Amino acid sequence: MTARDIRLTLLGKPGCHLCDDARAVVQGVIAEFEAATDAAPRIVLDERSILDDAQLHARYAEEIPVLLIDGEVHDFWRVDATRLRTALLGD
Repeated sequence: MTARDIRLTLLGKPGCHLCDDARAVVQGVIAEFEAATDAAPRIVLDERSILDDAQLHARYAEEIPVLLIDGEVHDFWRVDATRLRTALLGD
């Protein structure tokens, strides 16, 4: 990652319909940023399943999907596109 990269981490599990909804919102917002300008930060999305990590499962099992921005919890259960855009713009 470069200094202008923003890392998004989507925590969920297979078969979770809220996780599928969250993924669609996050991917849509990323696509908007990629289409906007070259000056926009690069956004890197990492998806992790809580079923593959006992610590993640213990911490987030009742909150998935969980979206982290640079390691900090941003949203859980439902990801709001407007709120995510605002956070990514740093406003």
